[in-house]
Amino acid sequence: MGPSKITILNLLKIRGETTLSDLAKLTRISKMGVLKHLAKLEKEGLIERNSIHVGELGRPEHAYKLTSRASELFPKAYTDIALCALAFIEQHEGRAGVAKMLRMRQRELFERYNKLIESPESLKDQVSKLSELRDSEGYMARSKSLGKSSFEILEHNCPILALASKYGEACSTEVELFSMLLKADVDASHRAAAGDPVCRFVIKPRKVSNRIGG
Repeated sequence: MGPSKITILNLLKIRGETTLSDLAKLTRISKMGVLKHLAKLEKEGLIERNSIHVGELGRPEHAYKLTSRASELFPKAYTDIALCALAFIEQHEGRAGVAKMLRMRQRELFERYNKLIESPESLKDQVSKLSELRDSEGYMARSKSLGKSSFEILEHNCPILALASKYGEACSTEVELFSMLLKADVDASHRAAAGDPVCRFVIKPRKVSNRIGG
């Protein structure tokens, strides 16, 4: 698959449904050129199109989005093997065994990530570095500031989606992982495993208790 097609697929993965005009602007390819790539991707069953109205009096325009088949193109982090392993553990040790296994993975990730994002970097820099690490591992991650002291990490691809859909502990241990790494409060406001189009982590400085002896 050529680089232009890959770029279009990545844009649709990140942005969701996108018009032909916007795809042409983002890729800096002519509408006709983009249309040729879209026609081939549609024929391959990787995208589908809908007619939408742009503006109150605007003419209908085609908007494109990925099909479920296209999800097979994005990293899955050995999901089948992981699911098989966790199912075996659950059968022999119960759900507690699954949680224990995911905690082990959490500790391994913490040791690896922490060496690369540890202080004295600012929280903003740590969030940015964590996002870059996740992006390099196939999560299609992006970070940005939310005001002066809050931040978010958006992950547009979940390599462990099938696993997280069956074992919710996979999501909760990742939230805890982020919180430990950043020494901050982390909330997963959106989760792909719950049907959201993106995993969204909101990060805020950790609240310090003012209670004496608290």
